Amino acid sequence: MSRNALSRITDSRLTSTRSRAIALGTALLICAGAAGAAVASDDGGTPHRAASQASQTSQASQTHAREAAALTGTAKLYRKTTEDVTFTFDAHLAKRHTMRPDKATGTFRFVHLDKPGGKGGWAKGRIDCLMTGGKVATATGIITASNLKGIKGGRVGFSVHDQGGHDRVGYSWAAVGGPDGTKKLPKCTSSAPFEKVRKGTGDFDVKPWHLTYPTN
Repeated sequence: MSRNALSRITDSRLTSTRSRAIALGTALLICAGAAGAAVASDDGGTPHRAASQASQTSQASQTHAREAAALTGTAKLYRKTTEDVTFTFDAHLAKRHTMRPDKATGTFRFVHLDKPGGKGGWAKGRIDCLMTGGKVATATGIITASNLKGIKGGRVGFSVHDQGGHDRVGYSWAAVGGPDGTKKLPKCTSSAPFEKVRKGTGDFDVKPWHLTYPTN
């Protein structure tokens, strides 16, 4: 084989390898960008990315310190069928409201499909109460949008047991078949967290609530 032919083959392989590396790097950057973990820079981004990660970690720690309680994360429920059930929470109780769990803020969303990408129902809303004890959280919220008829404006409740990879979830309509748009559900009321989270689909994080006990 001539030196020129060998050179062309080598160049072609290098180009193919670089293309795959660029494609993989782009995918990783997209994923990292979605999580807020990557920042582009003119010199390759490494120093800026490290600084950004350190800054975000510091900001998260400061936010965590200012909170009396929190429930965050997203995950799918375990099912033996093709059902695809996802819960997402971003609920927070500010430290200044330590003794007022009904002052909690944030959002929730749940989706129940007959199969991934299939048909089903969804709802989202605003959190109006949050209480946690150890790694167990109970929250309620008002539904602000849904494709299910008659439930907008109703209150629903959730419970989560944060067990580090083996989390459990409960919801206020567990005994009645589905959310019915009731406005009579008391705040911070739900069922026990009886459902299992499907492994590898996400995780929930609960910040323990340290309430102030009476001194007299």
